[in-house]
Amino acid sequence: MLHDRLLVEVDVEAGERRSSGGIVIPATAAMGARRLNWSKVVAVGPNARAVEVGDRVLFDPEDKAEVEVHGEVYVVMRERDVHAVAADRLGSASTGLYL
Repeated sequence: MLHDRLLVEVDVEAGERRSSGGIVIPATAAMGARRLNWSKVVAVGPNARAVEVGDRVLFDPEDKAEVEVHGEVYVVMRERDVHAVAADRLGSASTGLYL
């Protein structure tokens, strides 16, 4: 990866959701508000400052560029397009989430 780019795994299970009543909501269903997705970081560029490999990041799926590598689908994005990071490296003293 170059500069501040991130390569994240596409979560195939994020497409379908279940309501609290057990109704399956397909990924193609129109929602009133845009929904953000969590994905795991696979690779980072040398200029990425707040994200490391293995972190989970929250991003807008509308602003994504998909790429297929060895049959797997990934998303390439800039670090500035990340809304939140969940990282185990922060320890139990903090929430592990920061904006």
